[in-house]
Amino acid sequence: MTIEKILTAAPVVPVVVIDKLEDAEPLAKALYNGGLRALEVTLRTPVAAEAVKLMKKAVPDAFVGTGTVIDKATFNASIEAGADFMVSPGVNDELLDLASNCDTPFLPGAATPSEVMNLASKGFSFLKFFPAEAAGGAPMLKSINGPLPNVKFCPTGGISLASAPNYLSLPNVVCVGGTWMLDKTLIANKGWAAIEDLARQASKL
Repeated sequence: MTIEKILTAAPVVPVVVIDKLEDAEPLAKALYNGGLRALEVTLRTPVAAEAVKLMKKAVPDAFVGTGTVIDKATFNASIEAGADFMVSPGVNDELLDLASNCDTPFLPGAATPSEVMNLASKGFSFLKFFPAEAAGGAPMLKSINGPLPNVKFCPTGGISLASAPNYLSLPNVVCVGGTWMLDKTLIANKGWAAIEDLARQASKL
């Protein structure tokens, strides 16, 4: 399994925050049935790692990975949970060392040309661009493509249904990360059908 195959499975990677473990399975099914094939579960809640396991069982044909992988603890928690891939908002030497000794696909984050060049020199040709909107958005990625055309991105952070096409039209963007199909009120009210509809809309971008 490669990070390229995962990122090209659908145009949008939903960035999921699981507060209640009971929501993991129905949410995963709603997103998958709506056409989203790679699901990123952020390790920001106490139940996140366990949610990954439940989601993998619920949608075995999906790629269920972890986000907010920022240190050895979250890296190891991802491995223990059986994550199909890992995403970091940025990188440090510890994370790069861990990733170099692990077969699980790793998507490191970058926000500047220097960070992109550094990661490219270490063999990473697919990166997360974060925080996308705050770091210059689609115009920034368009500019980066000039000198660094061989690096591809999954921009995440502040992207909406309306702005996603601006990113997806760029030659160096393979998908976008987003949360707009994960309305907290819908999740609280168990509105899985509505979430599936939003996922389907995103999958057709």
